[in-house]
Amino acid sequence: MPTDFEQLRTIRSQALAAIAEITASPKPSYTIDGQSVSWNSHLRRLRQTVDWCDRKLAGEEPFEISSQAGT
Repeated sequence: MPTDFEQLRTIRSQALAAIAEITASPKPSYTIDGQSVSWNSHLRRLRQTVDWCDRKLAGEEPFEISSQAGT
């Protein structure tokens, strides 16, 4: 089973792939049978997902604290 870190990286990667696809072939927003599809809103949510993943991943990455003793 993948770790949380791996799942976050997968979600981020999938969102970035969807952003690349949407921006490569932009589509107009539309309404069919009372259901609206707004590509701008969808793109905004995908970007928010990437930002959320970035924040979560930054908290998961190992870090090192460097300190120096006084002489």
